[in-house]
Amino acid sequence: MIIDSHQHFWQVGHFDYPWMSSEVEVLYQDYLPSQLEPILKECGVRATILVQASNSLAESYWLLNLAERHPFIAGVVGWVDLKHPEMEQELEVLTANPKFKGVRHLVESEPADDWLVQPSVLQGLQVLEKHRVPYDLLVHTRHLNHVKTVAEACPNLRLVVDHMAKPPIASEEIANWASALKEVATYPNISCKLSGLVTEANWTSWTAEDLRPYIERALELFGSNRLMFGSDWPVCLLASSYPKVLESFQSVLADLAEEDRNRIFGENATEFYRLRGEADKAWASSS
Repeated sequence: MIIDSHQHFWQVGHFDYPWMSSEVEVLYQDYLPSQLEPILKECGVRATILVQASNSLAESYWLLNLAERHPFIAGVVGWVDLKHPEMEQELEVLTANPKFKGVRHLVESEPADDWLVQPSVLQGLQVLEKHRVPYDLLVHTRHLNHVKTVAEACPNLRLVVDHMAKPPIASEEIANWASALKEVATYPNISCKLSGLVTEANWTSWTAEDLRPYIERALELFGSNRLMFGSDWPVCLLASSYPKVLESFQSVLADLAEEDRNRIFGENATEFYRLRGEADKAWASSS
C-alpha cells in the first residue's frame, strides 16, 4: 500500500499563508480533497498524511474536519504554538482526535535561523516528546545544525526532516548539504522525507536523473528504514504532475529490494505516524 507522507490542502484567503503570492498563479488557488482523490486512485496511492500550510490552530481544526470526511486522509500534521504557556492543554484537545498525528511549524519563514533552539521552543518540543507526538522539520541546510540540538534535547521525540532539507538540486551542488545532513542522520530518532525535490530542481527541464544523486545520498545516510515518500502536492505542480513525481521516485529506487521499496513507499510512514487503523480504513474505503 502506497502512502503519501506529505500533501496539502488550502483555500485562498481562508487562513494566513505567508508563502502564498498571487504572482505564483499555480499555487494561488484552492486545493481540496475532491481534486486530489481521483489522482490518488489513478496512481494507486491508498492514503495520505495531510500537512499544515499555515501557523494556525484554526487551520489545524479545518484539516482535521477534512480528514474526518475523507477516509484517504489517514492523518493530519497540524500546528500548535510551541512557545505558548498553555500549549500542552491545546495539544491534549487536538490529540483527542485519532487523526491528529503530528505537529509542524513553518520554520523556514522565521527570520531567526536559530528559532528551533530558542528555550521556549525547546520546552514546547519536550511537551510533544512527553505526549509522543512527532514533529515535522520544515528546514533548509542552514537549519540542520540546530536540528542536532533538538535531537539531543529530545532524544525520544520522533523527528522527520521534510523535503530532505531542500537540497540545491538546480545548481547541482551537493557537498555542503550532504555534509550537514550526514551529521543529522546519525541521530536514530530522525527520519527523512523524500519529498519536495522537484521544486528544488529546474522547474522546466528536470529529470529523475537530476534527483538521483540526492536521493541516493539520503538513502545512504538514513537507510530504507528512515525514509518515506511524499508528493508535496500541490506545491509540486510548480514543476511536475503528481504521477510524474511518484514515477520519478519509483524509477530512482527501482533497483532496491522489494521490502526496502515497501518501507519507503508506505510502511515507514505507517510506523512513524502510527497509522495502522487509519491506513486500514483508507484501504477498505478504496477497495
